[in-house]
Amino acid sequence: MVRIHVQRTIAASPERVFDWLADPINLTAARLMLRARWSDASTPGTGAVREAIAAGMWLREEITAYDAPRSYSYRIVRSIPPLDHEGGTVSCSPSGDGTHVDWTTTYTHPVRTGGKVLEALTAPLLRSGFVQILAGCAKALEG
Repeated sequence: MVRIHVQRTIAASPERVFDWLADPINLTAARLMLRARWSDASTPGTGAVREAIAAGMWLREEITAYDAPRSYSYRIVRSIPPLDHEGGTVSCSPSGDGTHVDWTTTYTHPVRTGGKVLEALTAPLLRSGFVQILAGCAKALEG
């Protein structure tokens, strides 16, 4: 099982940070993320569906909880390569003159698709992507 946890404090209001992070287009701040969007007519909120294409990966996520501007949770419901996603949560909380972001996700790759070997490859890539997305948020909103 892989658990990824990243944090960053961003010098912008929780509302602005939450809105930026909840917009799937901004997932492309990760270098390997090629495209991300709301699926069909989905709009932000519980039950909304996002789709994303990254180098070597496709995924469909469902928003499972949405509490703007505090947090949202999601679960990858389909992906290539396949993974069993226990869920992820992005939380935004006031911190001084900014917002502290706490992002966690937990998943495994089935043995039939590479299991621990694939996890050893994807974990650092996904963690790096999360860090890049938070850096993109800071760059877009600070200053």
